[in-house]
Amino acid sequence: MHGYEMIQEIAERSGGAWKPSPGSVYPTLQLLEDEGLITSASEGGKKLFTLTDAGRTESEAGPEAPWEEAGRGVDWDAMNEIRKAGGGLVEAFKQVWSTGTPAQREKALAVVNEARKKLYLILAEED
Repeated sequence: MHGYEMIQEIAERSGGAWKPSPGSVYPTLQLLEDEGLITSASEGGKKLFTLTDAGRTESEAGPEAPWEEAGRGVDWDAMNEIRKAGGGLVEAFKQVWSTGTPAQREKALAVVNEARKKLYLILAEED
């Protein structure tokens, strides 16, 4: 498996709760290879990584998979609603910005700035 496949796999297994960056994955892979826990081979222009016997033994003796912990206690329905709402807002703003008049862009910017302020005010409210 190559590094980007690992990133995608971790994101999938954690239900999207954890998607490591290439800047954290590739140095980690290099460290594991230096420690003899994985090997790498170039194939089709990609560097593929494989567990060694020592790496397999280490992984079986280690703690629970970190992606399982990353997704625990997450309300996935709420998370999907948040992503949908936020994504919809961004798409609407992009549409106004790319096709709107200068006056429409100004109004859209005011709406987004006002929404941001109102969200922070929710946190400031006393119960």
